[in-house]
Amino acid sequence: MSQFVCANCTAVNRIPDGRDPRSAKCGKCHEAVLTAGPIEVSGAQLDAHRKGTKGAALLLDVWAPWCGPCRSMAPQFSAAAKALEPDVRLLKLNSDADPATANALGVSGIPALLLIRDGRIIARTTGAMPASQIVTWTQQALAQAA
Repeated sequence: MSQFVCANCTAVNRIPDGRDPRSAKCGKCHEAVLTAGPIEVSGAQLDAHRKGTKGAALLLDVWAPWCGPCRSMAPQFSAAAKALEPDVRLLKLNSDADPATANALGVSGIPALLLIRDGRIIARTTGAMPASQIVTWTQQALAQAA
């Protein structure tokens, strides 16, 4: 069984093995549980995803609106979501809007990618990447951490 946090209402949704998570609807708000794209999160929402996601990893992009490399990587990160979901859920945290969370995560440069599994960070990297490199880095980091 896998478990995902709804992008719309943050309710935790369990998805039985054998059922495609991409077609799952939230039991609370009835919206799609997975969005096939990155989800903007606050620190509190990130915490909910870290605690509520089971059977999938989280890939967090820490960015800022003034950061040129962050803006250029945004469409690449979106493209990577299509290749990585449902095994990896992609999230975005605006470090300007939530500096305390970025600091608590140990982010010292942006764009920063943090790969999270079972609530803990298992890999991190910084710098803009094309979608193919994001996918490759994520898959390799997951394989190494297995």
